[in-house]
Amino acid sequence: MTDANTHVETNIVYIGKKVTMAYVLAVITQLNQGEDTVIIKARGKTISKAVDVAEIVKNKFVNTLKIKSINISTEEIITENETPMKVSAIEIILNK
Repeated sequence: MTDANTHVETNIVYIGKKVTMAYVLAVITQLNQGEDTVIIKARGKTISKAVDVAEIVKNKFVNTLKIKSINISTEEIITENETPMKVSAIEIILNK
């Protein structure tokens, strides 16, 4: 179900359980498809992988890429047993 006010961001890469290079490829693909800005988002234990992805893309593949900003926050999620849990989050904004 789509709603007229729903806007899907295509330039966001969410970091999860895949290998680091899968996310590096996702970021490079976004840049090659004409995106000037790519946002890498991660929570909890995947934050270090998000930093690795940004650094690998910047240092090995797109030398002109700049880190525009890094935002950190704490998000509250509901666990499987329905208890609230606070988890750290990061958003790394890369710009051509």
